[in-house]
Amino acid sequence: MTYDVKLDLENKTEEYSFGDVAKQANGSAWIKSGKTVILATVVIDETEVVKDDFLPLTVQYIEKTYAAGKIPGGFFKRETKPSDFETLTSRIVDRSLRPLFPKGFGHPTQITIMVFSADADSDMQVLALNAASAALFTSDIDINTSVSAVRAAKIDGEIVLNPTLSQLKDSTLDLYLSGTKSDLLMIEMRSIGSEKIEVEDTYEPMLDPLMDPSLGTIVLDTHVSNAMNEDELIEVLDKSEKVLFAQNTEYEVAFGPYQKEIKPLDLKIEPLNEEMLSYVKEYHMEDIKSAIKQMAKSERSTALRNLRKRILEEKEEWDELALKTAIEAVKKEQVRGQILQERVRADGRALTEVRPITIDTNVLPAAHASCLFTRGQTQALVVLTMGGPKDAQMFESLTDDGTQNENFMVHYNFPGFSVGEASPVMGTKRRELGHGNLAKRALEPIINLDGQTVRLVSEILESNGSSSMATVCGGYMALKAADIETSDTVAGIAMGMVSAGDEYAILSDIMGLEDHDGDMDFKVTGSKDGITAMQMDIKLGGISLNVLKEALYQAKEGRSHIIDIMLEAEKNIEYNDGVLPSTEFFHIDPGFIGEIIGQAGKTIREIIEKFEVAIDIDKKDGKVKITGKNKEGVKGAKEHIHKIINAPKKEKIKYEVGGKYEGVVKRIVDFGAFVELPDGTDGLLHISKISKDRVENVSDVLHEGQKVTVEILEFKGNKISLGLA
Repeated sequence: MTYDVKLDLENKTEEYSFGDVAKQANGSAWIKSGKTVILATVVIDETEVVKDDFLPLTVQYIEKTYAAGKIPGGFFKRETKPSDFETLTSRIVDRSLRPLFPKGFGHPTQITIMVFSADADSDMQVLALNAASAALFTSDIDINTSVSAVRAAKIDGEIVLNPTLSQLKDSTLDLYLSGTKSDLLMIEMRSIGSEKIEVEDTYEPMLDPLMDPSLGTIVLDTHVSNAMNEDELIEVLDKSEKVLFAQNTEYEVAFGPYQKEIKPLDLKIEPLNEEMLSYVKEYHMEDIKSAIKQMAKSERSTALRNLRKRILEEKEEWDELALKTAIEAVKKEQVRGQILQERVRADGRALTEVRPITIDTNVLPAAHASCLFTRGQTQALVVLTMGGPKDAQMFESLTDDGTQNENFMVHYNFPGFSVGEASPVMGTKRRELGHGNLAKRALEPIINLDGQTVRLVSEILESNGSSSMATVCGGYMALKAADIETSDTVAGIAMGMVSAGDEYAILSDIMGLEDHDGDMDFKVTGSKDGITAMQMDIKLGGISLNVLKEALYQAKEGRSHIIDIMLEAEKNIEYNDGVLPSTEFFHIDPGFIGEIIGQAGKTIREIIEKFEVAIDIDKKDGKVKITGKNKEGVKGAKEHIHKIINAPKKEKIKYEVGGKYEGVVKRIVDFGAFVELPDGTDGLLHISKISKDRVENVSDVLHEGQKVTVEILEFKGNKISLGLA
């Protein structure tokens, strides 16, 4: 392969070949970076023009397992449906390139990105967008703007641009930006994990009678989320944006000589009918304003459709599609003008005002935990299910050596009835997968599941703007309704913007109408102190960092308002006792572990059977984890363990063969009985040693708790054989 272009960029090198492969496509780019090789192609249908007001663009990112020297696992030995990572990467490329296409472009267009060779340290999402943009830029489609991506990480307090994947694992920040040489188009951000810190905790016997007072002060592990504050984020964005703009300039200069001759294509631009515009404004503005006040999308659409029918009864010669376009233009102008000039929104809210919020927790009595979160006309029912390590989702990425387990899942469902549409329930769509992923990134930094598996399912029951942020809020409340410890309180809010020239207005908690007719969709999640996740798509040319900073701080105010409501709702949570599994973590002195386990594991087995729990003990640091089907069992097991720890120490006795001692029958089995000797040591009284006469059933002679005098018959390793004295 001969490479036409080699570029040395920030922390990486990219090589490009144009025209050597996929020659029948409208555009293609073969990119090599490290050991990664990707082919991106662009194909358009030059004959068909879609008349609907929608860009028929499809992006498909495809990973081939042979790229990493693997054969697909499972029954079918070929690639099947796209993985979550492939789907999310396709969405990122689509959202970055869609703004490049001119208004009225109606030719069905397919962008395909195929990974042929994979380097374990390559950032596939960055390379995928760069390759797709290169193919589009050098194609015969009249798009002469380069779009590229840059990723920023924060490692040991330092910002690293275009980190390797191994470096990203040590980062507390994952920030993905895409844009042109002059405009920022998209932002995806998440804080990674939580930081483990050691804190001292002093146990006072009066407050915690179960804790041995002799332990005094012990060191415990706790977690704090790596949320990033607004000022720090702006600094990272500024540095990343400069690199992004510079590399796009390099791309356009380097790729210019390889651009194909442009083919003329028809654009389906229908000019607005001035007569219709004037007529609607003069005679039907009150109808337009009334329709705008209908908050539900279905109600607003019905009102505008009825208006269109009434006008057509008066103007029978008018074209319905042209009238629909004119009414939509007047509606959009009214929505935007009212915001910019009157600083009032369609539903009468102030620019910073959040819609009314109600929160109901554990509305589903048979589920482990649930929350019905309602904000205005958006409603999410978020349901939580807890499981163990075996319930984790297994997955395998292209360059992993083996399978990995995902023990925190957020699944988002958006049925048609939530917006008044009669659409069939199909498989998971890209949008649903993307919204669920955003909510997962928002909540993941504040939880430490420590072996548990948690699945959150968000059922959107009603939607009028930002159901993904309702999922974040409802998801947090479901976590608390399940009594899961979090390092902070996290909420989400969707921001919007309307601008005209130098004038702009930033909107908090946007509804569907403002999303549709506005210039920005900006979702921010986090605590009162910092941001855990962010997603931004810009519909206009770009946004300045000063405006972005203002939007971030306005989002912080809105987030704080929502968090206050959530904290108040937390006080009223009633757990689904008897249904909700319970887990308890605590520390003990590692020197007591032997007594808790008991001889041959006898003591810990008795605790597990009596209280119906699972117990894990870390022998090194004394960390104990108890998991059970209900709180009572877990609490009882914890109390029992502390009783063992705090029980007076029995002096060990040196037993000798022939010695006689008083013991207590602890457990009866078919072949005899286990007797506890004075210092807590167990011995076996075999059925043949109970009586001179033959004994058929041990329970006919002995019962648990009975005091008996026994004689030491012999020692077999650590086992003691007894007989009745």
